[in-house]
Amino acid sequence: MVAGRQLSCGVGITPLEKYRRRRKVRTTMNLWQNYFQPASIPDAIRCLQQADTPLAIVAGGTDLIIDLKQGRHAPVQTLVDISKIPALLRVEADEDSLIIGAAVPVSVLAWNSNVKRHASALVDACELIAGPQVRNVATIGGNVAHALPAADGTIALLALNTLAVIENSRGERRVPLKDIFVSPGKSILEEDEILTGFILPICGNGHASAFRRIMRPQGVALPILNCAIWIERRGDQIVKARIAVGPGGATPFRASGTEAYLTGKKYSKEVMVDAGRSILREANFRTSARRATREYRRHISMELFHDTFNTAWDRATQVS
Repeated sequence: MVAGRQLSCGVGITPLEKYRRRRKVRTTMNLWQNYFQPASIPDAIRCLQQADTPLAIVAGGTDLIIDLKQGRHAPVQTLVDISKIPALLRVEADEDSLIIGAAVPVSVLAWNSNVKRHASALVDACELIAGPQVRNVATIGGNVAHALPAADGTIALLALNTLAVIENSRGERRVPLKDIFVSPGKSILEEDEILTGFILPICGNGHASAFRRIMRPQGVALPILNCAIWIERRGDQIVKARIAVGPGGATPFRASGTEAYLTGKKYSKEVMVDAGRSILREANFRTSARRATREYRRHISMELFHDTFNTAWDRATQVS
């Protein structure tokens, strides 16, 4: 069995039998000593308070386990697996909001009818994340919690005006998604807190969104550049727009100046050109040795912006 001790948090020690059939016990033991799979959010919070530290929260584990094995993450004593908590697996829509649990796999989001109706950009992004096997395991909460400036799911959620739901022993707080990022790989989440879900506005008439990215055809499975756009249109008028670009800075980036420029404008080729130039002024593109130079990212950003915007624009005519 995986080593561990019983905690008074309402759950016992899960031995990860299926995991151990696939991997050597010695490797598992080197990565962590205690493993807990709470059945509810309160149970998970109690585990965070009582378990041996250092600890880590895991859901899909597609980033964390690899980082632990390759030494990019500090060793942990305890893993708290939140992947089976029902409240974190829901996808629901009411009159005002689309609610998505943090542990929902991205493959589920790509096929969910409510997500397709109200968050097309997120569907676009989920369909492009890694390969089918990873999408079946990777979670949207993990995509956000990893806090990388060009994570596909994060960029899509950012353009969709998403609220992040964070819970700890003192209760729940809702934070605009853009406010939870501090630096690459770093968020405001504390050790006793769990990112439990997301709240998105539902789509109304004339609302639509899209996500597009440019990446290397093989090798590095990371975007050179990605873009998500949400618009509200009335005829040929751009009533409102939200634009997220990654990586446009040290944290996931909203082009607020370009959004302000587009508000109230009549759609035209000239307006789109000016908006693309505005993004170039706002975004802080950088050179990445593994992906692309700053100059190349600037070169392709205009075309990517136009493609993404035009897709959202066309979709807005289909929203009833």
